[in-house]
Amino acid sequence: MTTELPTHEQLQARLRRIEGQIRGVNKMLESERTCEEVVTQLMAIRSGVDTVGALMLDLHLATCLSDKDTETQVAALRNSMRLWWRFAPGASGFAASEAVADGESEESEESEAVALETD
Repeated sequence: MTTELPTHEQLQARLRRIEGQIRGVNKMLESERTCEEVVTQLMAIRSGVDTVGALMLDLHLATCLSDKDTETQVAALRNSMRLWWRFAPGASGFAASEAVADGESEESEESEAVALETD
């Protein structure tokens, strides 16, 4: 089963929707809406950002790594997942513990993240 990759236009549309949600939260604060309403909208924003991140990761894996050998693909996938989980709520130790298990340091992980960003 194949799924279509998102286009840059689709990702940008999602980001514009998130921008609108953020402006909406600001208006909610100005009008002193309840904390529960604001938090609900903030969680929707977080979910939207997570979705864009996952779609971008999928696009990266499908387009930037498809012509690489299997070993390189696996290493890039692992590095991408470390980068993704580094900032995930509640997973603060995931990237560091995985790096230690692999015999890597945090410094090498940061350089790998920079390398991913430049690919």
